[in-house]
Amino acid sequence: YRALQCHRVSHVWWATAKKSMASYLQFRCSCTFSVDIHPAACVGKGIFIDHGAGIVIGETAVVEDGVTIFQGVTLGGTGKLDGDRHPKIRRNAFLGANAVVLGNIEIGEGARIGAGAIVTKRVAAGVTVVGLPASAR
Repeated sequence: YRALQCHRVSHVWWATAKKSMASYLQFRCSCTFSVDIHPAACVGKGIFIDHGAGIVIGETAVVEDGVTIFQGVTLGGTGKLDGDRHPKIRRNAFLGANAVVLGNIEIGEGARIGAGAIVTKRVAAGVTVVGLPASAR
């Protein structure tokens, strides 16, 4: 809860050209709560973070309303340095513990990503994926 509240403040600061303050708050939040959400990331309402330790959400990531995120989840890039490079997580998706979602891909509404899955390709709405690399079940 506190990590999300810190993000919401830093997100407003980032959008209003107070990037140094936004970055500082994000850094303190990361140190205090072990949750690293870039101030530019778009995070919706009703997000449930269970055991937030180790969560990383990148700069151009979008997490829509009602998403559940368990510990150790990474919404990361693939090494590209600019442009839209992080995942888009649609409404009511579920991200299991230590799931890794990489690149500018979409995780569809209501999709479920299993614990420990590595996802590098789009996941359709309502589909469950598990494994290394993730595949539908």
